Amino acid sequence: MGDGGGESAHSWAISYKGMSSDNIKGLVLALSSSVFIGASFIVKKKGLKKAGASGTRAGSGGYSYLYEPLWWAGMITMIVGEVANFAAYAFAPAILVTPLGALSIIISAALAHIILREKLNVFGILGCVLCVVGSTTIVLHAPQEQQIESVAEVWDLATEPAFLFYTALVIAGVLILIFHFVPQYGQTHIMIYIGICSLVGSLSVMSVKALGIALKLTFSGTNQLVYSQTWVFTMVVLACVITQLNYLNKALDTFNTAIVSPIYYVMFTSFTILASVIMFKDWDRQNPTQIVTEMCGFITILSGTFLLHKTKDMVDGVPMRLPVYTTEMDDLEHEGIPLKCQDALRSS
Repeated sequence: MGDGGGESAHSWAISYKGMSSDNIKGLVLALSSSVFIGASFIVKKKGLKKAGASGTRAGSGGYSYLYEPLWWAGMITMIVGEVANFAAYAFAPAILVTPLGALSIIISAALAHIILREKLNVFGILGCVLCVVGSTTIVLHAPQEQQIESVAEVWDLATEPAFLFYTALVIAGVLILIFHFVPQYGQTHIMIYIGICSLVGSLSVMSVKALGIALKLTFSGTNQLVYSQTWVFTMVVLACVITQLNYLNKALDTFNTAIVSPIYYVMFTSFTILASVIMFKDWDRQNPTQIVTEMCGFITILSGTFLLHKTKDMVDGVPMRLPVYTTEMDDLEHEGIPLKCQDALRSS
């Protein structure tokens, strides 16, 4: 036993010493990204609450948060996190960087509990754990990305029938959600806003990958900026990011941050992996065992999402009946604004 433990520790030390400086940089960048992104949810929501107190709430279609410095501080924090995450992929493999994105969920939920006093019950914590475990399982068993030598190769992959069909489904789904479901259920069903962000996000990530490849090749001496495909991908990224930010703000302004963060992470990751499998044909390079393991991870994610969604209004794992509200709260309920049980308990 002792010898086995010593050998294990020795082999760990060897592998640690063998970690390249680029991988260490990627690890630090990925960890920094999770901290910034997790904190940005909290700072942005503080800004949204402050803006909503003096103007029309983002969840009701208002844009007063654009004049709120605190919201912009959160926005800048998120951008810094995303830039750090993008840079991490330039130094370290995806299998190292991607799982660390789950840390932003824990950071966001912890800060929401401390700063915003949004209570996360024991089932919510279990849901977070299931989401993280499921997402990590998928990522750890995902295949390595294929080598791309030019932006034209990415364009060929993006214009193949399978991915064009997926893109058409995503666009149709987003339009249906925006014009049919948002007016009726946007204020009461968390999956509407987050569904829009996640579907659009899967397309934005594919375009970001293409843009990243173009920039990397350009900096290496092969100019890709002269190709029209590079600018098409750039326009897609801008359109998708603007759409994501708009509906993510609505979700944060309407629902509990501790619930928005993990569900958004789970759905965004799931659709992104699906898009990558279709576009880059990742499963063609995997054996059945790996694919089944990924599917098990996906089922774990669904279980965590269900648990989070169904227990979001429980206090300490116990369903609470809403007390008798004042006339003002009744008015809010008639306007379609969901009332959080924990908020009511704190105000009573």
